[in-house]
Amino acid sequence: MDDVKFVLDENELPKKWYNVNADLPKPLDPPLHPMTLEPLGPEDLAPLFPMECIKQEMSPERYIDIPGEVRDVLRLWRPSPLYRARRLEKLLKTPAKIYYKWEGVSPPGSHKPNTAVAQAYYNMKEGIERISTETGAGQWGSSLAFATKLFELECMVYMVKCSYEQKPYRRIMMEAWGAKVVPSPSELTDAGKAILKKDSKCPGSLGIAISEAVNDAMAKENTHYSLGSVLNHVCIHQSVVGLEAKKQLEMAGEEKADIVVGCVGGGSNFAGLAFPYVHDKVNGADIDIVAVEPMACPTLTKGTYAYDYGDTAKMAPIVKMYTLGHDFVPEPIHAGGLRYHGDSPQLSLLVSEGVIRAEAYHQIECFDAAKMFAETEGFLVAPETSHAVKGAIEAALKCKESGEERVIVFNNSGHGHFDLAAYDAYHQGKLVDYEYPAELIKQSLKNLPDVGGN
Repeated sequence: MDDVKFVLDENELPKKWYNVNADLPKPLDPPLHPMTLEPLGPEDLAPLFPMECIKQEMSPERYIDIPGEVRDVLRLWRPSPLYRARRLEKLLKTPAKIYYKWEGVSPPGSHKPNTAVAQAYYNMKEGIERISTETGAGQWGSSLAFATKLFELECMVYMVKCSYEQKPYRRIMMEAWGAKVVPSPSELTDAGKAILKKDSKCPGSLGIAISEAVNDAMAKENTHYSLGSVLNHVCIHQSVVGLEAKKQLEMAGEEKADIVVGCVGGGSNFAGLAFPYVHDKVNGADIDIVAVEPMACPTLTKGTYAYDYGDTAKMAPIVKMYTLGHDFVPEPIHAGGLRYHGDSPQLSLLVSEGVIRAEAYHQIECFDAAKMFAETEGFLVAPETSHAVKGAIEAALKCKESGEERVIVFNNSGHGHFDLAAYDAYHQGKLVDYEYPAELIKQSLKNLPDVGGN
């Protein structure tokens, strides 16, 4: 009988994270202070992040040790399984081999606790008592709520308002782990009040929620801020996904991956799988690495590679990245975790240099792909993950046209059990596709900071 699942022993959980900084085609442009516009130093980031995360953010080392206490928590669900999508292959009648790394086995149901556990641990070791954060669809907020409870920290979550209303069960999960959750923009911060004064019905965005969480952390001495994507140290922590996948593909008898696919909001789950393969590609391997994003928020495909603020209120560091402009508020698609105006600086550089390429798809065609996946493989995936499924299916269909037997691997980054309202709208034909908002993006890009050749 042909195997469909490839599982590593617990003792094969990686002992080191991979840091793509060591393999970038050229160094990253330095992050800048949002007020002075000067390059940031560790002392500038210390009010927000633990020093160990700051060191990782700037580290040139290729591998970074994973603390034993972090590995002990990760062992609750890691190593996660790698599946061969044999039934999907059969339906598509493709010669391609499709594999997916299933991150929905974690307690919160996504890839996000891979970094949440590490960040909560480092904050605990530094004596921090409370962490503030933002969340879109809720995967990150629930992951940080889970992690902070394990390390006895308080957790404050600013949840994008449209997702807060669309996904009440994610909020309930966060509250079950002891977090306080409020819809963003809120009246609790100066940043939130300013947004509501302009638009009392604002649906919110990750950029706005980040502003509120940073505002919160800066106002309290016992509080740090924690980000679930974008930053270098977050991508480092997620690398366990790709490091495990490489070993599992060897178990499956594959020499290498030919096509690596992931969905992109800020870049963390994509980086987790893809960055360890970037190491192979820059060293000569023939690998097509594909980042898939929503057409309603097409940062990599329609954005500009420039310095921009990481948040709407211009409180977070200014970084060189693909951006739609920090003022851009995406339409309320159900893939709330992909509604971010910017992207990881590392990912952005790799796209700019042609190491990684990007594709964008509409909401309904991604749900079509998710339904096909559920009907064949059984798993109901998150709306965010549906973009990766769509990308993998498109790659498999191209193999069908060409007759090539290529190995496709995608990151199945989380389950859709709390996204049933979205699936209900899809089944009833009520789901809406949003057109690429060219004029809105053009207007937002006019407000980029005047630095770094912008």
